[in-house]
Amino acid sequence: MDLLAVRTFVTAAEAGQLQIAADLLAVTQQAVSKRVAALEKSLGVSLFTRTARGVRLTAEGQAFLPHARALLDAEERAVASVRPGRRPLRVDVIGRRAATAGVLRDFHRARPGVGLDVVTLTDVRAAVGALLSGAVDASFRCVTMPGFELPHGIRATPLFEEPLHLVTGPAHPLATAAEITPALLAGRRVWMPGNVPGPEWTAYYDALAAEFGLTLDTRGPNFGVEDMLATIAGSSTAATFLSDRTPLVRPAVHGLRRIPLRDPTPVYPHSLLWHADNPHPALAELRAHLASLPPGRPEGEVWAPPWALRAHRPHGLTRPRRTGTAPDSADSRGGHGPVPD
Repeated sequence: MDLLAVRTFVTAAEAGQLQIAADLLAVTQQAVSKRVAALEKSLGVSLFTRTARGVRLTAEGQAFLPHARALLDAEERAVASVRPGRRPLRVDVIGRRAATAGVLRDFHRARPGVGLDVVTLTDVRAAVGALLSGAVDASFRCVTMPGFELPHGIRATPLFEEPLHLVTGPAHPLATAAEITPALLAGRRVWMPGNVPGPEWTAYYDALAAEFGLTLDTRGPNFGVEDMLATIAGSSTAATFLSDRTPLVRPAVHGLRRIPLRDPTPVYPHSLLWHADNPHPALAELRAHLASLPPGRPEGEVWAPPWALRAHRPHGLTRPRRTGTAPDSADSRGGHGPVPD
């Protein structure tokens, strides 16, 4: 439908005279008449009755008027959605329950006037592609993975290193431990149905398993974190990794235990990615808000894959110590921390 003709119709209906509508639209009365006539022809009805005092809506015109206004409202929203400074800031997070989503929620609470669109892309490659095309304005990601380099124009600011905890049910052999070392999990099977080949978090957990002797079980189905935690809560062998910032689902009902990992602490390094040429004013506000936050880095020795920490902390790479002895192998099935919903 010709939106210019629709706008002309609405203006004429509100003005009641074609000449007044022409003045408001800065066109001639003849142009107004032609546009209205073309719209009437496309609809197959008469929208106005001409009178000595101007124009009056027909029954069909009265029925069409609210829909015509809705069309113009939709046009305005469509234009605003792609106009920098007016459209919401589009931000990619690894998952809506992840720690970075919480950081973004804090930004929204601090600056409620900034419009936000939150999306979840598949991996860092998809996020970088969206940044390059302008489909998103910023992305919270682990910035790299083996064989991947950020392209020209994409900037990255380290944000925080997310410690992992072991989460078990009350009947798990490790449920009463105040803390454990990753080495104590050697030989155990860790269930991670959300881990699919390709994304950076899969590369992270593959490296974690190789470093500490875990066996990853990625068999599904994956019904989401709530179902996973319910399974773990009722099992004497199941366990999973979650961030120290990830809220547990109904902990009083499930009786879940969250056990810190120490010596070293596995951490997942998060950064903010954006395009250097992005002009959206809210992007600068987001970056300023993140810069005002205290640095998020756990105390003591940490572990992450060398390729991840080198990109996140190029002058402070920490190598893990392999300490402790592994208990007897058990068929533990676990989940994952900073991964999509």
